[in-house]
Amino acid sequence: MLGYLRQDGNKGIRNIVVVAYLVECAHHVARTIVSKVDNEDVQLIGFPGCYPNEYSLQMMEKLCTHSNVGGVVLVSLGCEGFNREQLAQTIADSGRPIETLVIQKCGGTKTTIESGVEKAKAIFQQIQSTQKVDMSVADLVVGTICGGSDGTSGISANPAVGVCFDKLIAAEATCIFEETGELIGCEHIMAHRAETPQIAEDLVKCVEKAEKYYTIMGYGSFAPGNAEGGLTTQEEKSMGAYAKSGASNINGIIKPGEIPHKKGLFLMDVVPDGDPMFGFPNIADNAEIVEMIASGAHLILFTTGRGSVVGSAISPVIKICANPETYKNLSEDMDVNAGAIIEGKATVEEVGEEIYQQTLMVAKGAQTKSEELGHKEFLLTYKTFENIGPSCLR
Repeated sequence: MLGYLRQDGNKGIRNIVVVAYLVECAHHVARTIVSKVDNEDVQLIGFPGCYPNEYSLQMMEKLCTHSNVGGVVLVSLGCEGFNREQLAQTIADSGRPIETLVIQKCGGTKTTIESGVEKAKAIFQQIQSTQKVDMSVADLVVGTICGGSDGTSGISANPAVGVCFDKLIAAEATCIFEETGELIGCEHIMAHRAETPQIAEDLVKCVEKAEKYYTIMGYGSFAPGNAEGGLTTQEEKSMGAYAKSGASNINGIIKPGEIPHKKGLFLMDVVPDGDPMFGFPNIADNAEIVEMIASGAHLILFTTGRGSVVGSAISPVIKICANPETYKNLSEDMDVNAGAIIEGKATVEEVGEEIYQQTLMVAKGAQTKSEELGHKEFLLTYKTFENIGPSCLR
């Protein structure tokens, strides 16, 4: 593999320009800039809120300096609470070209769009000279989520991803699994895989926190679509979700935007700290995808039983279909047919190897189905977290 070398020594598997809006009022202008540039490597991200939030600033800093990002155009209305100066300085300090457009100072919608198109094209041309260097599996950070789970997810796609994760970790890659709200009931099983007693204790605590949070909200992660797809209980769904993590030691816990401090397997604690403030932790799958990307994920393994068509800005999404019937209906959107396990045409180990090989091909530049189809979904909402502190470093 060849990767795009960044100033901090990290290597990207893509080399894109992001156009980032800093408030919903600037969304249309930023989206139109991307549309007029009409280049799959110029992508739209943004934060809609008008009042400041430390989490959103941290996330945007990590996303705009992600190893797959070569340069940035920021689009601000001008009076929002977002700290655009700090974000711009963080990007500049990373060695990436950065341009900031303030609509209230640029002359309005049309003028800002014209300027933005020009600047995005210029940055794209500038980053074409980015040095490419050798890159190994050990340089990769891979995340996994599940969405639209059904009764097949926990016995086909999810354990196959677990096999792939074990292969990646054996090759010294870094892997992240997530959604503590979908691991309720599995906390003590995970604790047995913890690298240290302190991590074991923290694993139990973060799942207990998720259980308390969802209890206060009055709604958990078990959706009507899960039941329609054959899942019967939260515990059954949790066991299926847990299977994605494989069998390797769990080396730590991170929160969204925190970068794993070493190689290995990490659980991402996506449930906010403290009492509920901003509603449900993640209102859609793409919010979790964005959080994994902010923690450095080069690509995402997305398992689904009911079906999903989404991709993501910044990092490719490999979709792994658990259900053979769903695969037949949505084959144009699926990268891997794990439903072959259900039909007895392949083993979990064989599909795990297929996912592993697909991961390497995408890291080498092959497009995923969602990339080919132009899916670049992005979602960032308000949250609040305390830094996880020393336990992440144990």
